[in-house]
Amino acid sequence: MVEAYLLYAVPIYSPSLKIQSANPKKIYCIDTGLRNAVSFKFSEDIGRLAENAVFVELKRHKQEVYYWKNKIGEVDFIMKEGLRPVETIQVCWNLDEERTKKREIRALCSAMKDLNLDRGIIITEDTEAVEKIDGKQIFFIPMWKWFLNQRE
Repeated sequence: MVEAYLLYAVPIYSPSLKIQSANPKKIYCIDTGLRNAVSFKFSEDIGRLAENAVFVELKRHKQEVYYWKNKIGEVDFIMKEGLRPVETIQVCWNLDEERTKKREIRALCSAMKDLNLDRGIIITEDTEAVEKIDGKQIFFIPMWKWFLNQRE
């Protein structure tokens, strides 16, 4: 299905090909309708659908996409230009619970520190804000607004 471009396997971000190949890849479907038709699920899973939609948009813009992970957490998307990472994106549909918000921010800040980036994005259902944490800016952007800003 990867060869037919129905599924995409996203590797972990690492300068080492050995580490990339040793870690599991995250799988995204090019068509969320197909994903819904063949997947086994217990809930609507809106957060995963939102993450999948963001991935498809990044691929549409020919982004080189990775995910990032360490013992602190995981960041959904790392975009790279040339040899260096340039952007971090976390997708979290609902930030109503303070515990969820802290988890997402903690992982994003850890990735930004590790990758030497000054800003990160958290795409949400409807939260719009900017927070400065440890000298780094985190932009909370509603998904619809993020999509509108993704011009060709």
